[in-house]
Amino acid sequence: MNIEVNHELDAVGLFCPEPVMLLHNKIRGIKSGDVLRVTATDPSTQRDVPKFCTFLGHELMAECHTDSQYVFIIRKG
Repeated sequence: MNIEVNHELDAVGLFCPEPVMLLHNKIRGIKSGDVLRVTATDPSTQRDVPKFCTFLGHELMAECHTDSQYVFIIRKG
């Protein structure tokens, strides 16, 4: 999947609730339709980021993970 990303958020090394708090602040500052890539290492982001998107009306376009990192591609609603 080839998705053009407009913004990046590095939450590597942070633990709940910090990644979602940073995501909330970051997404406020971008315009609707822009795409944000979030990279994190906290396993709880697998649960928290999709719920954040659903609750606030953003599109979770893709998510993937390795043994040590979680990546989320979000389009601001």
